[in-house]
Amino acid sequence: MTAFIILFILIVILVMRVPVAFALAGLGAALLAYYPLPLNAIPQRLYGTMDSFELLAVPMFLLMSNVLLKGKVGKDLFEAVQSWIGHFPGGLGVATILSCGIFSAVSGSSVATAATIGTVAIPEMTKRGYPRHFVYGLLAAGGTLGIMIPPSIPLIIYGVISETSIPKLFLAGIGPGLFLIVVFITYSVLYSKISKNYHPIEKASWQQRYKASLRAFPTILVATSVIGSIYAGIATPSESAGVGFIMSMIVTFAMGRMNFAKLRDAVYDSAKTTIMIFMIIAGAKVFSYAITLYMIPQNVSELLIENITNPTIFIFAIGLVLLIVGFFLESLSMLLIMVPVLFPAIMEKGIDGIWFGLFFVILIETALITPPVGMNLFIIQAISNAKITEIVKGVWPFVLIMLGTAVLLWFWQDLALYIPYHF
Repeated sequence: MTAFIILFILIVILVMRVPVAFALAGLGAALLAYYPLPLNAIPQRLYGTMDSFELLAVPMFLLMSNVLLKGKVGKDLFEAVQSWIGHFPGGLGVATILSCGIFSAVSGSSVATAATIGTVAIPEMTKRGYPRHFVYGLLAAGGTLGIMIPPSIPLIIYGVISETSIPKLFLAGIGPGLFLIVVFITYSVLYSKISKNYHPIEKASWQQRYKASLRAFPTILVATSVIGSIYAGIATPSESAGVGFIMSMIVTFAMGRMNFAKLRDAVYDSAKTTIMIFMIIAGAKVFSYAITLYMIPQNVSELLIENITNPTIFIFAIGLVLLIVGFFLESLSMLLIMVPVLFPAIMEKGIDGIWFGLFFVILIETALITPPVGMNLFIIQAISNAKITEIVKGVWPFVLIMLGTAVLLWFWQDLALYIPYHF
């Protein structure tokens, strides 16, 4: 009963549009005061949240992402991929998804991926006759690859909260990430073949391909260096993020795409996002500490375990809860609120924590493109000036694809677990 009362109060506070960080921290502080517990536990928890080497990767990946965003490297990536496959049926759609996948490997952010590739791909695809709702849906869904394909900021935060290996989470993201790319590409090709408005483009010459690939090569080198250093065991995610940031600055300055004014803007944008993320994490830390003292995670765990014995129904119930929560909370808040509550039940059922991290992230991806708070919907709206209803119309096929992938992941767990446990 206590759990439902606390959840109800939290929902009321959030409906009143109180910022998530203050809602979590304020409610957590009130619960601690009522317990009663000395309130000096609150600053201790806040400091403990920031004192994490793993979380250092978050601002560094954000810096790298924003430098590449200001340097407009998305255009180079898109033009390079387009030069090779753009003339095939659905080629621009394929180029869009592949560009999203490559940029995801250096950003770790769905918002940055959707914004960077979207500004280039939307005009090109609409000019070639692709229906606008399809283009908007493709870009919104393609942007979600930013939090699945490593490095992924949500996977870093999940690893910190659940004390799960972040390198293994990154390795586990490869299989589902590549699978989603293949399915998105397949859908794009089939859609283009049945679309009456599609107009093919001319095949690029070898010289055009060479020039486009040469311009995109430095960005691909950055992505390879960041991911390769983690998987080879040469660097931790935090260290590789720092290397990626330095390389992205070298690349963008060398290409004449960066100046100190743009760098200042990139640092400022990264600082704003970092502060927002860390404030939410700090608030969630106070809240999770409070609900742990009230035995809420343990009670929820016992409730689920005692009433749902079938593992498939158990995961289905959790997935349904996460989908419903995703309609009302943005992805980071969803992660920080739900993982401390659900993770004990997951462990009690003997479900792999690495696998659950990827399952959770797929559902977060789905939340990113579902109304009313799907962040990628608003990003695409901002860069295209489209109506939100038109974007929502285009994303539903991709929502179904993602949900289908989540179901497949349960029945074929090696899609996520084979790489981290065999390499």
